[in-house]
Amino acid sequence: MPLFILTETSAGYGLFKAADKKLLDADNLSERLSTVDKIVKEIKYKEFAKFDSAASALEEIAGVTPKLASLLNEFKDEKKVTLAVAESKLGSSIVKLPDLNIKPISDSSTTDLFRAIRQHLPDLVPGMLPENFQEMSLGLSHSLSRHRLKFSPDKVDVMIVHAVSLLDDLDKELNTYAMRVKEWYGWHFPELGKILPDNLSYAKVIVTLGMRGNAVDADLSEILPHEIETAVKAAADISMGTEITDEDLENIKLLAEQVISYSEYRRQLAEYLENRMKAISPNMTELVGALVGARLIAHAGSLISLAKNPGSTIQILGAEKALFRALKTKHATPKYGLIYHASLVGQASGANKGKMARQLAAKVALGVRTDALAEFDDDADDETRASLGIRAKAKLENNLRLLEGKPLSKGVAVGPNGMPLGAPSKWDIKEARKYNIDADGLDGAEAPKRPLIEEVDEEMAELDVAASSDEEMQDAPAKKDKKDKKEKKEKSKKSKESEAPAKITEKDYERLAEKAGMSVSKFARRFEKGQIKVNADGSVEVLDKKESKAEQVETPVKAKSSKRKHDEEVETPAKEEKPKKKKKKSSKE
Repeated sequence: MPLFILTETSAGYGLFKAADKKLLDADNLSERLSTVDKIVKEIKYKEFAKFDSAASALEEIAGVTPKLASLLNEFKDEKKVTLAVAESKLGSSIVKLPDLNIKPISDSSTTDLFRAIRQHLPDLVPGMLPENFQEMSLGLSHSLSRHRLKFSPDKVDVMIVHAVSLLDDLDKELNTYAMRVKEWYGWHFPELGKILPDNLSYAKVIVTLGMRGNAVDADLSEILPHEIETAVKAAADISMGTEITDEDLENIKLLAEQVISYSEYRRQLAEYLENRMKAISPNMTELVGALVGARLIAHAGSLISLAKNPGSTIQILGAEKALFRALKTKHATPKYGLIYHASLVGQASGANKGKMARQLAAKVALGVRTDALAEFDDDADDETRASLGIRAKAKLENNLRLLEGKPLSKGVAVGPNGMPLGAPSKWDIKEARKYNIDADGLDGAEAPKRPLIEEVDEEMAELDVAASSDEEMQDAPAKKDKKDKKEKKEKSKKSKESEAPAKITEKDYERLAEKAGMSVSKFARRFEKGQIKVNADGSVEVLDKKESKAEQVETPVKAKSSKRKHDEEVETPAKEEKPKKKKKKSSKE
């Protein structure tokens, strides 16, 4: 079975025949084809089908074309032929040709063979110069690039990627310029920033108003409502700002005009992005919104690349750094990435955000695949194209309602951090706090003095006396209770001062131990247990165990941890015992 070789070049198809049928099975194939002389001996030129132009060469990329089929018709007479090709897809297409018994080979064994043919191709094809191949390669590469740019399915995705990136850049620049305008003009009219929090309205007022002294004659009705206009003019009259020159105001106005133009362009760009997203990816736009969907496409690179990802990847798209950090440190992986800013995830509570992000990512994966790969009729309306996204969103809202256990709030705006935000008020009037005259004892002037002698009606006097007596009767028990409490406190203080025990010295223990006729240590131990009693005349009395126990029961000891007032009255008998003993000791001394 002879071995033929089909080579695709920029100039045409080349067909060669190997001298050795088992050339591909040789172990030293690269050595046998290393030089021009060796490769000319191993491979024989058979036929070369040249392309007419670069446009015809571009058409040959599609597959088995008539030019290639006519070249392979030479094998009709052969019973069985082995054909080495560079691409496996081309080999599978050649097998399907009728009336040809060709066995294509396109594995790793042909790599060295085609490398050697490309290197020495001008020497193998008679009448072809190296310059001809270079010119044809350059022309074919240019034509191929134009073709791919013209018919690329990703060309519309590029517009979305650039639009969302430009939108982010505009937001940053707009915030910087608006902040600078407020700081700059705030030196002249600081009260305006509190009245107008909206950046666009603030810039328009600067351009229209100019100096704050022009507020009386300025017409701001086209920019502000009537009540806000009145507040601005009133604040301009009493403003505490500094004076600025006309040159300063001119520069401030130029910057304010930039803020106005940027704001208008940003609004147009946002509308353009939303329209493009609804046209290209209606299902994903229905599920996550135009801005989040555009960010997902920009992060993935294209709509096709995003459609190739599973739902688990879409869920954490944008949180790759946190994911790999969690895998490296063996911590919990993130639950959401860019999809966190979607409205459905923002409406969920903290415990349900992860569940909602997982469900939403699964539906987004289905929606993106439908947008990228499904085919609709040209006359299909927007609702038909977005039918999958509408049904999926209704189901997700129902699931979220079951998870939360409460009805959802419609039209929830989600901020950059994913938290639901209320609609911010465009206009805001903050009135200054006024002085409260009622808080003073006098209303601006001294209160009128009452005369020393005043005529009083008898009936009114009786009513006043009765009312005052009732108040005194109500206040009487409260005052009495206060007095009782004060007396108790004073008594307890005096008793504590009088009951403060004097320390017993060693001499006292020795003297009393001699009277009792026992050692000092034994006397001290039995005295602490209450088995020895010192009488008023100074005599020592030794008690039995029963008598000492009965005496301890009669004189309860105070608990260390008790701090309540009512315990003081119970503990007074125990406290009265010790000072008696100490008085007797001190009297004998």
